[in-house]
Amino acid sequence: MRYRWFGVILLTSLTHPTPACAGLYYSGETFAELPSRWGGFLLDHRALRTAGIDRPGAGPPSPLRSEYRAAVGKLEQASKSRLLTADESADLGALYVRLGTPEKAVEILRPAVRQYPDHFRVAANLGTAWQLAGDLEQASTALEDAVRLAPEKLRGFEQSHLKLVRLRLREGPTARKPNTPDDLFGVKYVGEFGKPEPGRIAPAEWKKLPDNAAAVVQSLALSLPADGRLLWQLGEIANAHGDVRTAAAILDGCVTEFGMGSPDLRARRQVYRAAADALAKTPDHEAHRGTFLAKSPRPLVRRFDLSTLPPIRADGPNPLPWGLVGDTTVGGKAGPVFPKHLAELDGKTVVLTGYMQPVGDGLDFAGFLLLEYPIGCWFCESPGPTGLVSIDLEVGKRIGLKRGLVKVTGVLMLNRDNPEDFLFRVKDARVGEPE
Repeated sequence: MRYRWFGVILLTSLTHPTPACAGLYYSGETFAELPSRWGGFLLDHRALRTAGIDRPGAGPPSPLRSEYRAAVGKLEQASKSRLLTADESADLGALYVRLGTPEKAVEILRPAVRQYPDHFRVAANLGTAWQLAGDLEQASTALEDAVRLAPEKLRGFEQSHLKLVRLRLREGPTARKPNTPDDLFGVKYVGEFGKPEPGRIAPAEWKKLPDNAAAVVQSLALSLPADGRLLWQLGEIANAHGDVRTAAAILDGCVTEFGMGSPDLRARRQVYRAAADALAKTPDHEAHRGTFLAKSPRPLVRRFDLSTLPPIRADGPNPLPWGLVGDTTVGGKAGPVFPKHLAELDGKTVVLTGYMQPVGDGLDFAGFLLLEYPIGCWFCESPGPTGLVSIDLEVGKRIGLKRGLVKVTGVLMLNRDNPEDFLFRVKDARVGEPE
């Protein structure tokens, strides 16, 4: 058996957190090196998009929204007694953008640009705010300054953002109802498919994409998460890498979640979905993994705030959030390093929620894996060691598969020295409905 810790070691070594993505810069957000795995990217992309939605019935609220609102409150309070610094002004503008109020961001950032004319983040955030407020000419002007002021490692991303805005400015009103992805890379997009190859259905031109295409568009999409056209382009990039499953899933989202009505998009969605369904019936996943190489599991790097947890109780149950589980460090010679609070939960009763993933055949089972989020294909999308918990039910108990979110209560056991086993195991577990 391969080490169950092994899958994350190389990925961790390739991950170098950076302050932000192209277009929007908030000091409270840290991003891993892009591109990220598709599943992780789509989770964080959805969280950032829903953070900007403030209306009943729009779906589950993003946990980020309350954090952004609290940060806005602190900065607004500070602005009543003194002039905000350049960094604080950039942050407040970025937060208003995240919360779906770019007009407020413009009100903050326009005077900040005059006050701090050589501050990169203020200029970049103003460009993004103008874009989302609908003024592409002002956005282009601000982004020209952002490109000029950008540090070397971010200049290429800022140039791509400026190119995006200029392309849409030239398109005029048709940019609001796009029929094609943006031509960011000088690669001609064609509506007709080229000759299909095994596991790949893509126009031949899309094979000429630059190596950093996925990283660039993921970066832009994380700064502009409500922009369905960028998501469409990511679907085409996934497919150009030979991943028709991800392409189908992304284009599904473009139609169902973003309401995009391009006839070409909908036709491609049907073709990709049919190809993905056919591929799901074949046992040889390895032959169709594609050429995409992720450099991080998820783009948004978040450290769990321990102040939100109650004191540990010996008589339990104690909450076990995924953010705490994910703070475990894997890859060192000494073995895994668990956060102090998590280490103190070892041997105590915990309660956590997640999605069931069977580990064997059959209609019912005595144990399963619990995941933070559901996955489609275990071979292609399996999470890293810190993204799953092994669950052992009470002796003599068995359970059938539940498709939705479940609550698990049991005794947590941490694995410190056996790389052949899972890092986290919950024994004597009971499964119920989440509150």
